[in-house]
Amino acid sequence: MNTAAQPGCDRSIALAAPPCPEDSLTAHPRMVLAITILASSLAFIDGSVVNVGLPAIGRSLGADGAGLSWVVNGYLLPLSALLLLGGAAGDRYGKRRLLLWGVALFALASLLCALAPTLPLLVGGRILQGAGAAMLMPNSLAILGTHFNGEARGRAIGIWAAVGAAAGAVGPLLGGWLIDIVGWRAIFYINLPLAALALVLGMRYLRDQADSDAEPLDIPGAALASIGLAALTWGLTVASSGDALHWQPLTAIAGGVVFLLLFLRVERRAGDRAMLPLSLFSSHSFSGLNLMTFLLYGALGALLLLVPFVLIEVDGYSASAAGAALLPLPVVIAIGSSTMGHIAGKIGPRLPLTAGPIVVATGFLLAMRIGGGSYWTTTLPAMLVIAIGMALAVAPLTTAVLSSVDGAHTGVASGFNSAVARAGGLLTTALLGLVLGAHGAQLVAAFHVAALACAVTALASAACAFIWISDR
Repeated sequence: MNTAAQPGCDRSIALAAPPCPEDSLTAHPRMVLAITILASSLAFIDGSVVNVGLPAIGRSLGADGAGLSWVVNGYLLPLSALLLLGGAAGDRYGKRRLLLWGVALFALASLLCALAPTLPLLVGGRILQGAGAAMLMPNSLAILGTHFNGEARGRAIGIWAAVGAAAGAVGPLLGGWLIDIVGWRAIFYINLPLAALALVLGMRYLRDQADSDAEPLDIPGAALASIGLAALTWGLTVASSGDALHWQPLTAIAGGVVFLLLFLRVERRAGDRAMLPLSLFSSHSFSGLNLMTFLLYGALGALLLLVPFVLIEVDGYSASAAGAALLPLPVVIAIGSSTMGHIAGKIGPRLPLTAGPIVVATGFLLAMRIGGGSYWTTTLPAMLVIAIGMALAVAPLTTAVLSSVDGAHTGVASGFNSAVARAGGLLTTALLGLVLGAHGAQLVAAFHVAALACAVTALASAACAFIWISDR
């Protein structure tokens, strides 16, 4: 689940970075900006491209609905669970080092995905890609936030966000074209030259910023979060793709919940040394923001996974045409987000964060007409309305996250909010096995049920914003 909306969710990580001392400013600001954009683009492009490639991957490797769910969730799982740990590791061992390690791991994992002869190897490669993304994403943004000051910092973050939105727009279109011309394996090969360029430039222009006094890494917390999310995701995937519930998925779901509760207990004992200090949740706005983010991005991720799938399988679209069908979403979000950022600064985030999800829910209801009709009267209106709703919410969400906690915790708060957005897509994708395994009229009917569920979820996120988010 990587869309043009995701850069807006992630940009708060860069905004939360403390101002850098004058003697640490880089002599090559354009190269630093280029490196952070290249590294982040690996994660953004690959996440969105794979959604368009799922039908081709399913036919090539004989994957059922549950298997296709894991092609997406294999990437989202480590990214959701390890994002905060990756940022903390960068503070302790050096942001440059973690960034380069993450890019290298992502490149090797992409090669494994491109060469994978079976579905398990492809999923394994996707898991490694997610781990690499969890290393490079927070450190890419932290480097951006600490290498610029004042107006230059805001300008650099704006350029990064704009390029991220462009990547979200071009990624599915380019990936679909490659799938149609070369095959689905090409969408992983394109990562290799990008990663090579990022590595060469990073080794040349970035400086290490290790902090030996940083807190030790919260390995127990990261392990419990990873195991809990993995068990919960596997259980939901198996349960949603079968005709009846069996003891294995129910046991996995229960085990996942237990491990996540243990994670909370370990984090409480660790206090401020925890990967996720639970004191943050004493702020009602912070709690409401993250619940709202989970629901809204979970609904968005589910729909954007299913729309190209339905267009290809039911309406006979090519992969490139399905990618182009999603184009209005990132374009409208990119155009509208900056304006809403200024408006939210004047009126506060509560109103736009309430209205935005309501508009998104309306778009989901319009999406119930997709499947068998004209693009101009079914898919396009739904995408435009959803895009308008997300444009209302993306920039105010960044503002609200940074203002919901004290200045000492803005980094971990923004990183957690980004992880929550991925976790929303992770768990909703786990529930889509039955939809991804359906065909013909059954697929259309299942998609319409999913769109209705997404509408209800978006309305629930609006209620969270209205009840818990403060304008102060």
